[in-house]
Amino acid sequence: MAPATPKKRAAGNIGRREFLSLSLRSMAGMLAGGGLLGLYIKGEKARSAPLRPPSALAEEDFLGRCLRCGLCAKDCPYDAIRMATPGGGIVTGTPYIEARKIPCYMCEDIPCQKACPSGALDKGMEHIEQARMGLAVLHDQETCLAYLGQRCEVCYRACPLLGTAMTIEYKPGENAAYFLPIVHSEACTGCGFCEHVCILDKPAIKVFDIALVKGERGPHYRKEVLR
Repeated sequence: MAPATPKKRAAGNIGRREFLSLSLRSMAGMLAGGGLLGLYIKGEKARSAPLRPPSALAEEDFLGRCLRCGLCAKDCPYDAIRMATPGGGIVTGTPYIEARKIPCYMCEDIPCQKACPSGALDKGMEHIEQARMGLAVLHDQETCLAYLGQRCEVCYRACPLLGTAMTIEYKPGENAAYFLPIVHSEACTGCGFCEHVCILDKPAIKVFDIALVKGERGPHYRKEVLR
């Protein structure tokens, strides 16, 4: 069953979240004071890049710019942005989005970006549709109801860019007609709504780090090799 949709709250009313943010900043400050912050970060970022807030810089640049201040999380009206805690596999004190629980609601005014004081969230992104937080991938066709011949379309209907970032492809079969969700990488923002609403216990569609899932030609590629 898909997780419940949260209610929008007034920006800045965070209570416990603000306390957690302040605690994390204090911990980061102590680590930095002891010359340990760099080593701590290096050990924690071995995993693939997590889903960052919209307009985040490339992961390495983001980690270098992010102040771990929590202001982006504070101004997110849906509490979609969380602050990483120790031991979770994400660099402690940095903001991230766990789409299965709460996706990015793609606010038109991009309040998280405006709140960022360091440029870790790029102010040059003017429209939320330009965000590339990640890329949705239908990674489990064996459990996806659409690929089993059942009419679902839940992920498709939830897509904020329905018909652009995600479309439905009809394929006739011997015993059933298939209506398959297709993600278009050039338009997908990585908001995670599709992952959030998937009705399976383990979502068949998930948002991944673009660098991991989108095959692009490397610098070693030469056209003449294929001729």
